[in-house]
Amino acid sequence: MRPLDLIQKLPKAELHVHIEGTFEPELMFEIAQRNGVNIPFKNIEEVKQAYNFHNLQSFLDIYYAGANALIHEQDFYDLTWAYFEKCKADYVVHTEIFFDPQTHTARGIAFETVLKGILRACQDAEQKLEISSQLILCFLRHLSEEDAFKTLEQALPFKQHIAGIGLDSSELGHPPSKFERVFAQARAEGFLIVAHAGEEGPASYVWEALDLLKVNRIDHGVRSEEDDELLQRLIKERMPLTVCPLSNLKLCVVDDMKQHNIKRLLEKGICVTVNSDDPAYFGGYMNDNFIAITKALNLSNDDLKALAINSFEASFLPEAQKQYWIKLIQAE
Repeated sequence: MRPLDLIQKLPKAELHVHIEGTFEPELMFEIAQRNGVNIPFKNIEEVKQAYNFHNLQSFLDIYYAGANALIHEQDFYDLTWAYFEKCKADYVVHTEIFFDPQTHTARGIAFETVLKGILRACQDAEQKLEISSQLILCFLRHLSEEDAFKTLEQALPFKQHIAGIGLDSSELGHPPSKFERVFAQARAEGFLIVAHAGEEGPASYVWEALDLLKVNRIDHGVRSEEDDELLQRLIKERMPLTVCPLSNLKLCVVDDMKQHNIKRLLEKGICVTVNSDDPAYFGGYMNDNFIAITKALNLSNDDLKALAINSFEASFLPEAQKQYWIKLIQAE
């Protein structure tokens, strides 16, 4: 079987996707119009033209502008359901979704409104599409740790619906150490821990995420390759990296997909996974990312299977469910 055919047939878990980053221009305009919200674009084409980013911050500016259209529980449901339909098309059978409550609570939207809309779509996706999911609440790292503590407090009444706590937004100048105390509190509350590190930020941020935040997974982590000692630790601990190839290209972490290090990391024995990050903004969902690296890096069927297996190994699924999907991939 050709690798590009195999991609469609492989079951996959997505572990690094921001639900606000799946906001397609068409849906953004529809919801903005429904809610009478002005967004800084005249039409869908203008939004798409704005999606030429030169770094992470230039993307975030547009990302937050689009999020202003989301107000009601139904808006968050519609956003999340549209993402699940993409999952179904790409044979993503399990997804662990990031959401950014501070993006919305800062605008006066209740935490409960955000969570209920997303959660209802997750429940419907399980019943109607047979896609399982878990939610990961992310703190915005450009805001204060005090603000993160407030958000954690807001999350506690809904603890049974939230699997983990993460850290995202502008990486440079906001090291994981800034949030050491709030992540200690999150761990004490029983949450699993993930954090963006080593995308724009240096390898030292990955060390901090490991040693200070005590993460279960590293989001991105591609700059770990700059530190041999760190690489050896990631291999030894089988610490997953949730890598997002099209995002790395779009945000100029790499200039050409042929330069991407995901294949090298895989060959070194690191538990790398493929993910879409903010697919509405970065030009593709899960299979688009698989196709891009397969073409650029000449991935084999064995490489593709290994990446799919890693996605389940690195997931927060119960062990029996992990093994079910892994055995299915091995038999493909």
